[in-house]
Amino acid sequence: MVGDSAYKLLDRLGSRGRDAWSSSQTAASDLKTQGFALGGGLDRIQERWEAQLRTLLDACGHISNHLDFTRNTHKNDDHHVYGIISSIAELDKGFDDGRRS
Repeated sequence: MVGDSAYKLLDRLGSRGRDAWSSSQTAASDLKTQGFALGGGLDRIQERWEAQLRTLLDACGHISNHLDFTRNTHKNDDHHVYGIISSIAELDKGFDDGRRS
């Protein structure tokens, strides 16, 4: 199910998507302190990763919530349609019985 997959991705990204944050920030700070321009670049990459991660987490949450809502909203539709079709089948059966007489 798409909603379940979106939720699992949201959960995994939320817990593992920032695994490298601390070490990346430490490395960026150390590089900047030592005068390497690479430190600023690494810092910028980390900021960009965080922004993209937040966007992806928001999208996964939205997909998961929307599909849960849709499933709950329409969960009784199958029973309703089955009831209508069963009623029509009963009517048809009555007409068929009438033709045989």
